[in-house]
Amino acid sequence: MENGAAQPVIVAIDGPSGTGKSSTSKAVAAQLGLSYLDTGAQYRAITWWMVTNGIDIDDPSAIAAVAGKPEIVSGTDPNAPTITVDGTDVSAPIRTHEVTSKVSAVSAVPEVRARITELQRSIAAGAEHGIVVEGRDIGTTVLPDADLKIFLTASPEARAARRSGELKGADLHSTREALLKRDAADSSRKTSPLAKAGDAVEVDTTDLTLAQVIECVVTLVEEKRAGK
Repeated sequence: MENGAAQPVIVAIDGPSGTGKSSTSKAVAAQLGLSYLDTGAQYRAITWWMVTNGIDIDDPSAIAAVAGKPEIVSGTDPNAPTITVDGTDVSAPIRTHEVTSKVSAVSAVPEVRARITELQRSIAAGAEHGIVVEGRDIGTTVLPDADLKIFLTASPEARAARRSGELKGADLHSTREALLKRDAADSSRKTSPLAKAGDAVEVDTTDLTLAQVIECVVTLVEEKRAGK
């Protein structure tokens, strides 16, 4: 682009849990003045709504029938991201074990993915200065035309250690088993599985500190901006 102003840049960051995705995405967005969207929180929010309203999580048709009902609003300030469902702040309840254990089943329902994907695309399109969108199918399905796609990976051991650090007192072995189970569910689902886009840059975070991962991604974004 000819003019001197930095062009809005859309960055897709995908990868499984425990790779440092959220911390990295938030920090990069804050550092570069971009909006931020945690797509996993949106799937957790719709799952929380289903649980709260007594929808049978084992019945995909029951989930599909009400997928359009909850109003989910995501605040995109990386320094203070918010999420509400029908006007209720759900940032704490969506992180409970009950929601975590059910989110894969709800996320696998095509009607849920269609609804949330549409929401994600409209948020990205409305981001004036650009946005960092983190999830599992952003580079492949949600924003296939993103300016930059990054896929974070890490060994199961490193990911489990990070997650059990987040989940106070969690047993490392069971955390690792749960992560691998979640990976398998997310990678094998028919609709928008967890997958690395062909044109994504893979960053293995196993032996990197969070600061190093952030620095690496910021550099990639800045190079992308400069090359526009």
